[in-house]
Amino acid sequence: MNIQEFITIFISSVFVYNVILSRFLGLCSFIAISKETKPALAMSSAVMFVIVSSSVITWAIYRFLLVPFNLTYLRTISFILVIATFVQLVEMAIRKFSPQLYRAFGIYLPLITVNCAVLGVAVLNIDMFFLNGKSVAGSFYYSVFQGVCVGLGYTLAMLLMSGIRERLEFSKVPKALKDFPLAFIIAAILSLSFMGFNGFKF
Repeated sequence: MNIQEFITIFISSVFVYNVILSRFLGLCSFIAISKETKPALAMSSAVMFVIVSSSVITWAIYRFLLVPFNLTYLRTISFILVIATFVQLVEMAIRKFSPQLYRAFGIYLPLITVNCAVLGVAVLNIDMFFLNGKSVAGSFYYSVFQGVCVGLGYTLAMLLMSGIRERLEFSKVPKALKDFPLAFIIAAILSLSFMGFNGFKF
């Protein structure tokens, strides 16, 4: 383990390969919940919790169960089960402690279960930090840190989007572009700006 590797993971996960704006994962919640900053931040916190928690559990399952017993072909289904469990825990907690926020999320909170961003991080951790069925040195710490950084990248994208959409509420927008059409245009422009971190390729 070295600090340079952690810095690389941070820059890569938050900016260069942002989970929403560069990898295009988790777009359903990104478009639907980003109308206001408060719900967007709350959704980002929930997604980050699920990503980090699932990164820990999926690493342990892969390292101590799937690899030793030659069950790596069960990786996807076992990861989905872990993610679904944590989403249920988050949903129950939000429903108990903040019913108003739970109503604001609506159907999109259970959709974290099928949020490809969460599963994508779990799979990416295995692909990056396991070589020939063996974990690289410090792979657990790298996996957890990458989960945190992907969550930060998700939060950054959500806050940028919600800030822009809140400001647009005070602007005159053509009727044909209101709501989702304009949201997709903004998302495309944000994505183009994030491509600058990786360099434009044609």
